[in-house]
Amino acid sequence: MTLHQNLIAGEWVGGDGVANINPSNTDDVVGEYARASAEDAKAAIAAAKAAFPAWSRSGILERHAILKKTADEILTRKDELGRLLSREEGKTLAEGIGETVRAGQIFEFFAGETLRLAGEVVPSVRPGIGVEITREPAGVVGIITPWNFPIAIPAWKLAPALCYGNTIVFKPAELVPGCSWAIVDVLHRAGLPKGVLNLVMGKGSVVGQAMLDSPDVQAITFTGSTATGKRVAVASVEHNRKYQLEMGGKNPFVVLDDA
Repeated sequence: MTLHQNLIAGEWVGGDGVANINPSNTDDVVGEYARASAEDAKAAIAAAKAAFPAWSRSGILERHAILKKTADEILTRKDELGRLLSREEGKTLAEGIGETVRAGQIFEFFAGETLRLAGEVVPSVRPGIGVEITREPAGVVGIITPWNFPIAIPAWKLAPALCYGNTIVFKPAELVPGCSWAIVDVLHRAGLPKGVLNLVMGKGSVVGQAMLDSPDVQAITFTGSTATGKRVAVASVEHNRKYQLEMGGKNPFVVLDDA
């Protein structure tokens, strides 16, 4: 079985393989995915830091072309990727395909946003002086995503981060690495320069902790449990980094008597 590797500094890097099992049919092995070490995570952060100066100054047409190409491929492969999502997570096929379409639309939207980047010019209270407001990328962004929307949530974090000139270290949920690997593969082939996007699959206690401990990660976006989110916040304050948390979501359901 082919080992799906981590992407660090533009190169596919191996590691101990972990089987990705279909929760609806435990005889179905979706694939084998490399588990990154703390050293891998540190290498990914270093690669993202090295790639940031050039990527943050890249032209908006370059970023637009990469994101648009990614959107087009995701939408073209919606049935294939939707089936992968359903196999690795357990959603119905219709939900898997629908979420994949949503991911493609997110990349398409932010491809357009690269062409709409703007600042502001406002008058000063002092005569003869103008105030110009511009927006700059944060730097190296750590992205940590959950299992419940394994292609949509990565899309809505990856696409804007790349659109606005940030570089990325991306750790998807350990239980559902397949869709995240597929998105990263598409972006890599779409022409992202080496080190701009780094994928480190593995345990949060290892890979995620390395991201939290690094002073070179300027921002982190996290979706997951409240307990882990609190740890992200505390570590981010320690390093004076920007952080974004979406925590503790609940999905209510009804179990009927004849279930």
